[in-house]
Amino acid sequence: MRVRSLTLAAAGAALLVPATLPAPASAGPRREPAVRGEGRVRAADLLARVRHCTPVSRGRYRTDEGASATVRVCGTRGAVFWKADMDIDCDGRTTTRCNRRTDPMFFAATAFQQSDGRHLNAERLPYIVVPAPSGVWDFRAHGVRGGAVVAVVYRSRVQYAVVGDTGPRGIIGEASYATARGLGISPDPRRGGVPSGVTYIVFKGSRVRPIESHTAAVATGQRLAGRFVRGG
Repeated sequence: MRVRSLTLAAAGAALLVPATLPAPASAGPRREPAVRGEGRVRAADLLARVRHCTPVSRGRYRTDEGASATVRVCGTRGAVFWKADMDIDCDGRTTTRCNRRTDPMFFAATAFQQSDGRHLNAERLPYIVVPAPSGVWDFRAHGVRGGAVVAVVYRSRVQYAVVGDTGPRGIIGEASYATARGLGISPDPRRGGVPSGVTYIVFKGSRVRPIESHTAAVATGQRLAGRFVRGG
C-alpha cells in the first residue's frame, strides 16, 4: 500500500517539532548478464559491500502502512543504505503517466525542486523518497540532502538516481516512476512496484546540480559507486 509522500512544505510544521511499460518476465529461467543498468560497477559488488549493517537509525521503518517495522537504515563511512520494497512515487509535475487520473494519491509537488523552480518530473527523472526527519532517523544529520546521489539496486540492475522527495516519517521504500522503469520494475502507481529486494545506497555529501540532470547523476554515481566498492 502506497502512502502519499510529504513535501517539505506540507510537512514543515511537523519537521519543526510517454514510455513503454516493461514486458512481463518470462516463465522460464533466464541468464542475466553480469552488468545491467547504468554503470560500470556491478550490482553484485555493490550488494557485497552492504551485506552487513551498522545501524544509524534509532529504530526501524515499516515498508507499508500497517506493516511491522523491520527496516533499519545502515551506515558506512561514505554512504547510508537500506533494503526494502519499492512503492511508486508519481508526485511532482503533471505528466501523461503521473497525474490525478493515473494515481489517486497524486500530489503536484516534491520536497525538492528543479533549478527553474518547478517540481520534479517523476515520469522522467529517477529519484527516491526518504522518510521525513524524525526521532528514528534524520537524513540531514548523515550528509544527505536534496539532490544527493543514490545507487538503487534490484537483482542485477543498478539505477542511479537522486534524493528528490520526502515521505511519511515511519515508512521507507519508495522511488519515482522513472526509477522503477529503469530497473525493470512495473512503474504503475496503482499496481506497480515490488514487495522486497531493493537496495538503496545514498552517498554522503554528494549533490547533483542541477538536480534534474540525470546525466550528472549517472556520472557522479559511477565515480562514487566505484569508490564505495573499493572501501571508500
